[in-house]
Amino acid sequence: MFNRKKAAPQKRIDSLIGAGTIVEGDVTFAGGLRIDGTVRGHVATVDKQPATLVVSEQATIEGEIRVSHVVINGAVSGPVIANDYLELQAKARVNGDVTYRTLEMHVGAIVQGKLVHAEQGSAAIVELKRAMAE
Repeated sequence: MFNRKKAAPQKRIDSLIGAGTIVEGDVTFAGGLRIDGTVRGHVATVDKQPATLVVSEQATIEGEIRVSHVVINGAVSGPVIANDYLELQAKARVNGDVTYRTLEMHVGAIVQGKLVHAEQGSAAIVELKRAMAE
């Protein structure tokens, strides 16, 4: 019970959706996937296997992301579920709820939704409110 092994993130990218490419429909992958284009559909791993998704600065995803390790530096409209690790880089724009176990959020990243920490046996919701300019 306490000796749960964390799945290691993929250190390589097996697939690429290039800049200028538009995918209409769900994307299911194994290993590592980098998106530089647009996906209008859900992005998930095969049979919930450990995998890594990289959403680059010029990328756009309109749909749910359900991957163990996610790095976002582009725009996502939809919920993000990172079963292990989520990194929101400086130009990340997420419009939807974010569920994670480990979160790294860089200055400049924007989340318009709830941050939900999902740890086995417990759950906590963090609501962020915009600071009032004086």
